[in-house]
Amino acid sequence: MASAASPPRSGDASPSSPLLPSPTSPDRRSGGGGGGGRLLPGLRGAARFLGRTGSRRLMREPSVAVRETAAEHLEERQTDWAYSKPVVVLDVLWNLAFVAVAAAVLAASLPESPSVPLRVWLAGYVLQCLFHVLCVTVEYRRRREARGGGFGADQGAAADGDFKLSIVKHLESANTMFSFIWWIIGFYWISAGGQALSHDAPQLYWLSIVFLAFDVFFVVFCVALACVIGIAVCCCLPCIIAILYAVTDQEGASEEDINNLSKFKFRTMGDADKLVAGIAAPVGGVMTECGTNPPVEHFLSAEDAECCICLCPYEDGAELRELPCNHHFHCTCIDKWLHINATCPLCKFNIIKSNLGPEDV
Repeated sequence: MASAASPPRSGDASPSSPLLPSPTSPDRRSGGGGGGGRLLPGLRGAARFLGRTGSRRLMREPSVAVRETAAEHLEERQTDWAYSKPVVVLDVLWNLAFVAVAAAVLAASLPESPSVPLRVWLAGYVLQCLFHVLCVTVEYRRRREARGGGFGADQGAAADGDFKLSIVKHLESANTMFSFIWWIIGFYWISAGGQALSHDAPQLYWLSIVFLAFDVFFVVFCVALACVIGIAVCCCLPCIIAILYAVTDQEGASEEDINNLSKFKFRTMGDADKLVAGIAAPVGGVMTECGTNPPVEHFLSAEDAECCICLCPYEDGAELRELPCNHHFHCTCIDKWLHINATCPLCKFNIIKSNLGPEDV
């Protein structure tokens, strides 16, 4: 929210500001079958959709901008976590385990004669697993090389990295689409074979059933998790900020940077106070800067007298923090946000760069 003397509230999140790209993330599928896709698809889109379709009173435009920014940051974090070394190792081992189990069952079931080509389907499933492992490994190495290159990396290396990213992204998308089609084919063959498969080829039949069922379970889990996180971003953003603050590295502003920001006390104004101050327009309250003499005050309209992060109106005596861009929030809300991300959640103004002198920049 902006103070009375600040630029317009909802327009501060400039529509021309570039959005973070959606980099390719590992296909979080259980062994390659099914159409798992990314674990947290479209959080920013979900925040925007709920903001447009929700009540204007409960989800005003500045609040939507804050949630879109949080969704962008969460998507970026999710991609970094997805390509962290422990997750990549677990993903590779998981897929290789599916490959090993499938190979063992195919070798043990040579005497079986299924009426449908279940061996072909399992072989295709194994190839998807191996292809997924290859894509994840290539993308993980590309990201490590990009981080190791630092700011001195030449433009040729950057262009080569972008080319690899494009190739891996398209290959992963193709693999995901093929996985979905292959799952349908496997389901059709299992259905067409009927109960006779459990007698003619029990090992192939039950392994196929397990792979198909696990893919369904994993897709449902991913969709449910994405919905829960999307709803949490829109309806309980302070919870998401608190979780990020607790589990992530503090890459945002330092405690000193945050303490250098202006701090205010909010005071509600009754009709008598408005008459004394000679104010005729509807006013929600006044912000008084702490530690200034004479006190610096900003009058807030009723619409501005609320925090865009927690959606709660400012109560009498609430401590507020005002950023250099004139947007203000509850201290408890914005301080945790700035520890994670040193930019204003409304307009993306960087508070660290604003504190640097010309020689530092």
